[in-house]
Amino acid sequence: MDETRRLSRYEALDLAHRACRGAGANQAAAASLAAATISAEAHGKTAVGFAHLIDYLTSLAEGRIDRAAAPAVSFPAAALVSVDARGGVAQLGFDLAFGELSARAKRYGVAIFAQRNSYTAGELGYYTRRLAETDLLSLAVSNGPPLMAPPGVGQAVYCTNPIAFAAPGEGRPALVIDQASSATAFVKLREAAARGEVLLEGWAIDADGAPTTDPIRALAGALVTFGGVRGANIALIVEVLAAGLTGANWSLEAPSFSRGDRSPGAGLLVIAVAPRLLDANFVARLETHLQKLEGFGVYVPGRADAQREEFLLPVKLFERVAAFARWRTP
Repeated sequence: MDETRRLSRYEALDLAHRACRGAGANQAAAASLAAATISAEAHGKTAVGFAHLIDYLTSLAEGRIDRAAAPAVSFPAAALVSVDARGGVAQLGFDLAFGELSARAKRYGVAIFAQRNSYTAGELGYYTRRLAETDLLSLAVSNGPPLMAPPGVGQAVYCTNPIAFAAPGEGRPALVIDQASSATAFVKLREAAARGEVLLEGWAIDADGAPTTDPIRALAGALVTFGGVRGANIALIVEVLAAGLTGANWSLEAPSFSRGDRSPGAGLLVIAVAPRLLDANFVARLETHLQKLEGFGVYVPGRADAQREEFLLPVKLFERVAAFARWRTP
C-alpha cells in the first residue's frame, strides 16, 4: 500500500471543504478554512496545511470553534478595521474584511486590521501574502494559548507568537517572511512524539522547567524562545500588538486550542501599507535589491515559492481528514 495519497489542487480543496462541512462548519467558514489550508500546502507549509487542519476539524466537532459564528466587522476610524470573530475561525474574519482593508490602505496609505476572539490563525504568512498580491506591504502578528517559556521561566507564558511580513514582487513571487518566536514550531514536538524521535537540544523544557530532548516530556512542558532574551522580547512585542491592541485574550488567559469547549480567543493584527504612495518605484527598487542579495547567496524567503498543483498527503493524514468529510455533526 502506498504511504502517500496524491491529490490535485481541486481534489485537495474539495476534500478540505467537505471535511470542514462534515465537522460542522458553516459554508462561509468552510470555504475560508479550506482556501487557507490549500494555500499553505501549495506554498510548502505542510505543517500548517492539512496537518493543522486536523486541529480545526477536531475543535469544530468538540465545540472549541463556534460552527455558526458570524464575525462582526466595524470601522472605529477611517484606517482601522476591527473584527470580532465571535469564536469562529480567524480566516473568515479576515476574508470578510479583506476588501475594505486593502481599499483603505490604498486610500489612506496605511490601514490596520485588528481581530479578537478567534481560534488560532494558522499560517500567518497567508494573510500577508494575500495583501502582497494586491500590491501592499504588510506585517502581521498573532497569539494564542501559552506554549512557550522565556529564559529563566519554568512554564509557558506566551504562545509561539509568530510574526509575518510580505512585500510585493515584480514579476516574481512576493518576499514573505513567516516565523515564530519559539526555537521550533509546536507541531515539531507532536511530529517527533508520533515518530519516537528525539528533539534537538535547546528546543524545549519539561514540566519541571528542565531542558529536555524527549518530545513527550516537552509536550507536558513548553517550547523555549529562539535567541534567548531577544526571542522573548519579540514574543512580548507580538503579545502587546496581537492581544493588547485587538482586545483578544492574553496568552496566559487563553484556553487550550486542543482541549475543552472554549475558544482560545486569539488575536490577529495586520498592518497594511501602500508603498507606492511613498515611493512610486518601490517594487522595482526592491526587486533590484533582492536580486543583488541573491547574488551574494542570501536566501530570500518566499521568492522560490512555485505554487504546487499536486499534493502528496500521508495516507494516515488523508484518512483522518476524509473521515470528517464523510461525517456530519448532529
